Amino acid sequence: MTDIFDTSHEGKEIDIGEALIKEGDEVNLFEHDPTLSKIALAAGWDVNTFSGEEIDVDVSIFLLNRNQKTRNDNDFIFYNQPEALEGGIVHGGDSRVGFGDGDDETILIELQKVPFDVLQIPVVISIYKGFEKKQALDSMRRCYVRIINADTGHELFRFNLTDIFKEHKETGAIVGWINREGPKWHFKADLQYFSGGLGEIARGYDIIVNQE
Repeated sequence: MTDIFDTSHEGKEIDIGEALIKEGDEVNLFEHDPTLSKIALAAGWDVNTFSGEEIDVDVSIFLLNRNQKTRNDNDFIFYNQPEALEGGIVHGGDSRVGFGDGDDETILIELQKVPFDVLQIPVVISIYKGFEKKQALDSMRRCYVRIINADTGHELFRFNLTDIFKEHKETGAIVGWINREGPKWHFKADLQYFSGGLGEIARGYDIIVNQE
């Protein structure tokens, strides 16, 4: 399991907040916590494995400009490219199992290090080679994403996805958007689904993914 992995946070309790959001909600992050400077985008899940084959779920983000495109290949942060902006964004590592309690994958984002021409950050949950293995989002249980103040461990909100995913046979989804509005950042719980998973999403942002 991946938890908040900043060593300065070791020994602190993770505060599980009560701010549940639903599809369509938009959250002003600084209204929840005016001290915010570094966020942890965390996701957790369990999977049904009745087929006998493990399902490998991944969390990824893209840094998009005003044209909703990446500026270069480094604007794609995922299991094979875990760092960007000289350490301003760090992916905590690939969890290939998803069993047990707690967060499975976490991405740390220092908001002040995000360039001003980056206006949107889509948050993606996808199944590795899901199309080839005929594995889909509806196989996931106890799935959520949440945003945490990475310096204090305080959870700003949590977005539960299990009931949303249960009718979906796609292999990947944008589950929300971290949007810049001047000096402020918002999270919009706006979902889009993709049968082709992470590769299809990346191509839409001018990135070619080699999932090997």
